[in-house]
Amino acid sequence: MTTAVLITGTSSGIGRATAERLAARADVTVYATARRPETIAGLAEAGARVLALDVTDDASMRAAVRAVEAEHGAVGALVNNAGYGEYGTIEETGLGGVRRQFETNVFGLARMTQLVLPGMRTAGRGRIVNVGSMGGRIVFPAGGYYHASKYAVEALTDALRFEVAPFGIKVSLIEPGLIRTSFGETAAHSLAGSAGSAGPYAALNAAADRQMAASYRNAALSAPPESVAKVIERAVTAGRPRSRYVVTPAARALIHTRRLLGAAAFDAYLRMQFRGA
Repeated sequence: MTTAVLITGTSSGIGRATAERLAARADVTVYATARRPETIAGLAEAGARVLALDVTDDASMRAAVRAVEAEHGAVGALVNNAGYGEYGTIEETGLGGVRRQFETNVFGLARMTQLVLPGMRTAGRGRIVNVGSMGGRIVFPAGGYYHASKYAVEALTDALRFEVAPFGIKVSLIEPGLIRTSFGETAAHSLAGSAGSAGPYAALNAAADRQMAASYRNAALSAPPESVAKVIERAVTAGRPRSRYVVTPAARALIHTRRLLGAAAFDAYLRMQFRGA
């Protein structure tokens, strides 16, 4: 019996790498999704089924889940991957952009989860894999709203894991560090557009932009999306998946440093990283 795996946000980066990796397995039927299906036509050639799905549109989400359930009875595994970063300081970032980010990163994830759970409960099994971030446990300046969305994913995942365990449904959280995808470019673009070059936070924004660019270019600090896809595959297929998977050595080091040394020491680290801001 094959497992039907529904993945959101597969047009690029982690989602695309995950769809390609899982589509190569004989025991998995991958449903790759994106707002514009033409952007993922290549995934059909790799063996995936292609569906339109916009995680900010309820009708679109319902239609995608119905399509999988019509063929398989239930979604076997949901990978909530769709997300992006809206960067800027708390004072200067427009709340319209913040709301759009939460619609994708948090409410879309929550709604997709609500839609697949009835079928999973009836089947008595299922997997939900939420792609969070190391940014759900540590915070960098000029990224507060993005981090808040990922902190929300942490909370939702922890509650969900306990709630659905009696129904045979397993829930895992993936916490990637810096992954070399278009995410960094999107975040830098939103940071550049969040305020004028002469505003009160201009120096901080410039420092954050430099730091972000340098970190994503650094092979020791970042990793390719295939590294995350490999971990997601493990969470989807393992008999006893872990509750959390932190991806990249740098992410593990930062999370443990923040936890062990506390806020004061981490703030001191940030002051060193953002010197001149």
